[in-house]
Amino acid sequence: MANILVVGPHPDDQELGMGGTTIRLAEQGHDVLLLDMTNGEPTPYGSVEQREKEWNAAAKILGVKRRLLGLTNREVEHTLQARHAVAGVIREHQAQIVFLPYFDDAHPDHRATTRIVEDARFDAKLTKIDLPGEPIYPKWLIYYYCTHLQHVAQPSFCIDISAQMDRKEQSILAYETQFVLPERNRKVVDWIRQMNGYMGSRIGVQYAEPFFTKEPLGLGSLESLVL
Repeated sequence: MANILVVGPHPDDQELGMGGTTIRLAEQGHDVLLLDMTNGEPTPYGSVEQREKEWNAAAKILGVKRRLLGLTNREVEHTLQARHAVAGVIREHQAQIVFLPYFDDAHPDHRATTRIVEDARFDAKLTKIDLPGEPIYPKWLIYYYCTHLQHVAQPSFCIDISAQMDRKEQSILAYETQFVLPERNRKVVDWIRQMNGYMGSRIGVQYAEPFFTKEPLGLGSLESLVL
């Protein structure tokens, strides 16, 4: 089993981009930690207190742990301090696999988060540095799609989430202030299901989530391939 870190710029990004895979990983016995860079506030219908209730409810649905880093929403910057904060979480969790947002995105917080996490991977392995935990270099960086662009994903691989799709949707709807109360955002939930359905059709299953890697993934066998 692996220690896995899933980093999101705001609470709900992980649920939208890879909620089904997060559920699968937890069901398989992996130690999955969600790291929210910010609390996601302010938003038109939300508050810090309400948003916290929502992200905790979503984590319970996903069956994973969650942690807030505490950077400022809409002001995330690629700084040494932010890199070291994330590197500390990587070391404390001893993360072997790190999921992070796809790097091509319209949202400045998303782009900054990706750069921070990429560099934090390197910082986490350094020995003579004032960070908690033992040095570790996560073996895999895997990008999930939570973009603010009209972007058609060209994934390296897709993961079958047919059995997890309904729970993924429940975890998204846990964010009532984001996807229930704002009328214009209700269609996002339908769009996500449609997109996951399309990705599923590409690999011959009902629903799937797309992922991208810059580095080649190593497979021990072909047993996990969808045939």
